[in-house]
Amino acid sequence: MKFETALRTTMANEILARLQAGTAALPKIQCYDGAIPSNIGDAIADNLLFEMEMSSTVGTVTDGVITFDPISDDASANNAGAVGWARLLNRDGVEIIYLTASAQGLGGELQVNPGTIAAGETVSATLGIIRAGA
Repeated sequence: MKFETALRTTMANEILARLQAGTAALPKIQCYDGAIPSNIGDAIADNLLFEMEMSSTVGTVTDGVITFDPISDDASANNAGAVGWARLLNRDGVEIIYLTASAQGLGGELQVNPGTIAAGETVSATLGIIRAGA
């Protein structure tokens, strides 16, 4: 399925609006080992590796592509493991989207350094892009 650029841009702007919604805190990225669950809202059995705060605006949209603003490092990873997927939560902690995650340069929508994490170590996001449709 492919969408015209204007529709992709509308979808990307809606994703940003949903991530920016709420008042409790900044939007967050939580990264897990394992594979993306089939549906948003399904029980998560994977290990939470780390959590990062996003900016209040999250990012910018160009031609249906969201490029994340700088993301705060997690100075102390929760658990050890290899990154598998991530979920983005709005300011009130509501799940908005699931993304592929990988080590830097390996093609994930969210790319982090390091890709295999030791508990307690610092983790940095090196790339964050969401393409709304094709």
